Amino acid sequence: MDFIQDNLLNLVIFFPLLAAALIFLLPSDAKRTIRWLALILSLVPLALVLVIWFNYDRVDAGIQFETLAQWFPTIGASYHVGIDGISLAMFLLTTLLTPLSILASFQIDENPRMFMFLFLLMETAMLGLFASLDLLLFFVFWEFGLVPMYFLIKIWGGKDREYASFKFFVYTMAGSLGLLLSIQIIGLSMGTFDIPVLMNKWVNLPAGGTLPNVNLPVDTVKAVAYWAFVIAFAIKVPIFPFHTWLPDAHTQAPTAGSMILAGVLLKLGAYGFLRLVVPFFPEQANLTASILATFGMLSIVMGGFAAFGQWDFKRLVAYSSVNHMGFVVLGIAVYAFSYGRAFVDPAATTDAIMATSGAVFQMFNHGLSAAGMFFMVGVIYERAHTRDLKQFGGIWSIMPVFGAILIFTSMASLGLPGLNGFVSEFMIVRGSWNAFTVQVALSMLGLFMTGAYILKGIGETLHGPIKDQWRGLKDMTFREHVVIWPLMVLMLSLGVWPQWLLVFINDTVTKIFS
Repeated sequence: MDFIQDNLLNLVIFFPLLAAALIFLLPSDAKRTIRWLALILSLVPLALVLVIWFNYDRVDAGIQFETLAQWFPTIGASYHVGIDGISLAMFLLTTLLTPLSILASFQIDENPRMFMFLFLLMETAMLGLFASLDLLLFFVFWEFGLVPMYFLIKIWGGKDREYASFKFFVYTMAGSLGLLLSIQIIGLSMGTFDIPVLMNKWVNLPAGGTLPNVNLPVDTVKAVAYWAFVIAFAIKVPIFPFHTWLPDAHTQAPTAGSMILAGVLLKLGAYGFLRLVVPFFPEQANLTASILATFGMLSIVMGGFAAFGQWDFKRLVAYSSVNHMGFVVLGIAVYAFSYGRAFVDPAATTDAIMATSGAVFQMFNHGLSAAGMFFMVGVIYERAHTRDLKQFGGIWSIMPVFGAILIFTSMASLGLPGLNGFVSEFMIVRGSWNAFTVQVALSMLGLFMTGAYILKGIGETLHGPIKDQWRGLKDMTFREHVVIWPLMVLMLSLGVWPQWLLVFINDTVTKIFS
């Protein structure tokens, strides 16, 4: 029992890998067994995360459930993992969306064994990254997650899957090159890749000096490394104008792939900003915070206008992710502006905590609403075999339950008061107002367009005259209800009583600013 307790976090991270290996050993023609076994095994990490959740010490609110073991001692790399309130929220999101995405993919008939294998492999990569406390380990999990998604798009994607998967791979890999070089320089010069140790050694290097071991100027290396980190994570978020890979990847990916891509993979970039960029480069982040806020504003505005201009329903939802993640970037900009500063005005600290907590909360909320929206688009596509909004009309009369659920999910994405999206976006806007008044004011254009593209999607799909070719469409099945209802319950509960999740995030963020 002590072994399980001491290695609970490791079990969460690597159980999906063991499950993937077991799935891979099954005969390829046992499709029903493969699907159900993958679903059942994917529920185990969720159960383990709930055990961590109920045993997490909110009073401490720092890194917990740590494991530290030697990995490559000659270069200072170790296997070091642990979680705080921020990564705990991401763990819950990942382990929740993975089984729901697997259940959503039950209709896939082409080589489901490999599909489930890749999906579970990707879950280990995502969980490992959220728990990494070593830079080299962080990068290994960062790259590890790229490969399964590439093949999920390439093999089970739409007609342009070759182009979309290649573009996804190239964009992410291009950003990773500078990230890897910077990580190597930091680790080799400091003699360690351990993040908590570097938080002291790297951050407090005297300006104007030279790096130990590599004899390079501190100021120059920090500036170059900072922008390398920023670009790598900006591509992953994605921040405008690094977003162009996202609509293609989402449009061509299978429904389950889009759910996990929007729900979790986009959060890896935002998590990188929170965990590495701002804490490692507080001076550079502070100086460029207004630039980051401006790009967040542009993501909100341009993502909103781009989404409104789409007639492919899935592409509309894809651009909405750029719009919603722009709020996360805006909150991170306040974090960058405020981190490490001595506040004379306590209200400024309160604003920073509110905006940063709101950014993490928005990451979770967007994961729920985006996964729900992509699933609902997949439901109608599976029946109509088209995503062209111009072809729809009057669907609500034919599929009333689908119509009601689509409206509910769309309202959560819109940010309707009483649902989850409103709380996190309100926190970000309120916390950002004093620091970046102009950017926040301009962002309201994007918020206006959010309502416009959501109403466009609903109106073109559900309302209008009924077209004869859709009269035979069947309403949602039991399996589809099982996928969407947990997401809807969470959307409502977080809108009415957000504290059950927000307290974990806020405790950790408050400790960061203390």
